[in-house]
Amino acid sequence: MRPIFALVLIASASPLVAADWPQFKGANGSGVSSEKDLPVKFTDKDGLRWKVPLPARGVSSPVVFGDKVYVTCSAGTRDDRLQLLAFDTATGKKLWQRNIAATGGTTAHPKTCMAAPTPVADDTGIYALFATGDVLACGHDGAVLWVRSLTGDYPTISNQVGMASSPVLYKDKLIVPMDNAGESFLAAIDTQTGKNLWKTERSRDINWVTPVIRELNSTDAEVFYQSQKELVAYDAADGKKKWSHKAGSSSPTPTLVEGLFLTSSDGLSLMKPTENKLEDVWKSAKYRTGYSSPLFYDGKIYAAIPSTGIVYCIDAKTGKAVWDEKVPGKGKQTFSASPVAGDGKIYVLSESGTVAVFKAGGAEAELLGSSEVGEELLATPAISGGAVFIRSDKSLICMGAKK
Repeated sequence: MRPIFALVLIASASPLVAADWPQFKGANGSGVSSEKDLPVKFTDKDGLRWKVPLPARGVSSPVVFGDKVYVTCSAGTRDDRLQLLAFDTATGKKLWQRNIAATGGTTAHPKTCMAAPTPVADDTGIYALFATGDVLACGHDGAVLWVRSLTGDYPTISNQVGMASSPVLYKDKLIVPMDNAGESFLAAIDTQTGKNLWKTERSRDINWVTPVIRELNSTDAEVFYQSQKELVAYDAADGKKKWSHKAGSSSPTPTLVEGLFLTSSDGLSLMKPTENKLEDVWKSAKYRTGYSSPLFYDGKIYAAIPSTGIVYCIDAKTGKAVWDEKVPGKGKQTFSASPVAGDGKIYVLSESGTVAVFKAGGAEAELLGSSEVGEELLATPAISGGAVFIRSDKSLICMGAKK
C-alpha cells in the first residue's frame, strides 16, 4: 500500500446519536430517520432553512454527523479536483473545504462524475471515497488524517462509465467496495492509518451497489455485498466469504431491516436471511426501480419507478400494491435518488427537481406537499435535526424551520 500521505489521528467530534445520518441512506442504509416534526414543503420565503451554492458538481448524497453536514464535489476540466466540504447544519455556513488531486482515471458517463460515492462518518472522522479510487479521511474539525490512492496500489482499477458504490463503517474498519473492470475487491481499511486490514478479491465487473452490514451479535458481523450475479456475505473480521445467494442487481442498494432483506433483482424481492442463505418471502417483477433503491418503512415498502414516474406503496407481507401515485411536476418524472422516510412521511425526489412528500401507510395515496427546486436532483436526501438536506447539481438545501 502506498498512501499519498498520512498524519497522526486526531480524536474529534461527538458520538453518533439518533439524529445523525452518517452514510448513504442513513444508519446502516435503512433510509429511515427517527426525527419528528419534519417539513412537507418549502418556498424561497417559507420552510427553507437555508440554501447555499456548491463550488462544483457532485451526485453523492449529503451525510450529517453532529452539527455538520458533509458533501463531496469534483471540479476541473478533467473532473480531477476532488473536494470534501463541511457546512453548519443550522446556518449553512461553510466551515471548511479540503481538496486533493485525483490519481485515477476520470472518464465517466455525463450523468455522473468523480464525486459519486457518498462519504461516511463516525466519531473518528469523515471518510470520502471518490470514483477515481482516491480516499480522503478528515477529522470533524477539517484536519486531514490520511489520503490514499487505491489506483496507486492497484493500477488496473478502471471504470469508463463511473463508480458510485459508497463505503460503510464497521467499528475501526472502513469497508470499501471496488468492483470495476480492472482489479476488483472488497477491502477493510483501518480508519486510523489508511492501511488494509483485509482485502478480498472479487470478479471484475461494473457495480454501483453499496455494502450493508449485518450484525449477528456484539462481536460478529457480516458484510453483505450484492452484484448483478449474486449476493455474497463476508466475515467483517477477516473478509472471508461465508456464503452467497444467486440473485442480484448492479444498481439499487439493498436494505436489511426488521430481520428481512429487501433487494432489487428483476423487480423487487423480499428475503429472510438465515445462518448461511436467503429464503424468499416474495418476488415481483412489477417494481423495477432502476438506480433508485427501495424503502422499507413501518410494514410497507416504497418504490419509485423511473419508467412511469409512479411511486408504489407495497404491503411488505404480501408484495401487493396498496396504492400508487404519480409524482407531481412538469414533464415526465424519473428517479435516481432513493426514497427516505421519517415522522410518518415519505420523501421522493425526481431528477427534474420535484420534492414530493407522501403520507406513509394508509389505504390510499396522500400527497402532503411538493416543492420545486428548479435544479437537477440525483442524490438521495439526508434527514437530521428536524430537517431534510437536499443536494442538487448546484446547491445544498436545508428544508426545515430556521434555527
